[in-house]
Amino acid sequence: MSGTDPDCLFCKIVAGQIPAEIVSETEHTVAFRDINGQAPTHVLVVPRLHAPDIASLAVVAPDVAASLLLETRRIALEAGHEAYRLVFNTGADAGQSVFHAHGHVLAGRDLSWPPG
Repeated sequence: MSGTDPDCLFCKIVAGQIPAEIVSETEHTVAFRDINGQAPTHVLVVPRLHAPDIASLAVVAPDVAASLLLETRRIALEAGHEAYRLVFNTGADAGQSVFHAHGHVLAGRDLSWPPG
């Protein structure tokens, strides 16, 4: 696993090669609004390090995975949401479409269960 993938959409956003509405940046993460938001607050939090999914990231860089998780909480709280949903799709069959680890922070409306 390398630091970046030149063909990865999220690596290009992290590098500033593709514009995005950036919400926050830390040493390990970049957060930006989802272009197809599913809630009033829908922010993607991605690691600067390229990993295909959150499980892979947790294996190769657990400190980065923990930083990503902490940043999702900070973003939700800063947006005024103590209740929020955090989604990590892992694999195409689970709905993952960009194979760079990322968490979806969703809040600001009732979120039913089960998701679907």
